[in-house]
Amino acid sequence: MAVRVQTEDFNVAAEVEALTAGRTDIGAIVTFTGRVRSNEGQLAAMTLEHYPGMTEAELSRIEAEARERWPLQASLIVHRVGELVPGDDIVLVVTASAHRQAAFEAAGFLMDYLKTRAPFWKKEVSAAGDSVWVEAREGDESAAKRWS
Repeated sequence: MAVRVQTEDFNVAAEVEALTAGRTDIGAIVTFTGRVRSNEGQLAAMTLEHYPGMTEAELSRIEAEARERWPLQASLIVHRVGELVPGDDIVLVVTASAHRQAAFEAAGFLMDYLKTRAPFWKKEVSAAGDSVWVEAREGDESAAKRWS
């Protein structure tokens, strides 16, 4: 069970291999990779900010909650910070369990949390150079309510 916040990109295959190496109790691995999209050329870049230490502690707390809710053999959250451009990876969530349902549900729970409650601040810069701090979207909030 691991959480990392970093500026560097990640390699999905290498992360999954490291998380599951030598494990024969895992029957299902679910991965989710979030990437920066260009919004049809409207987005030039985004900057993700956080409070070091606090953010990792909070992500560890929610990862522990996922392990309490579902029988996970392994899990991983990698979240990038700093300036990112369209096509860059932002987040990786990996959940591994004996059975697929737990892995799928835990991955959904973690992503809904990351989209709505995780202590990251996101500023988007448009192709025209304007910048705006981004709030959680209503659709993301609605999706997260299913876990309450």
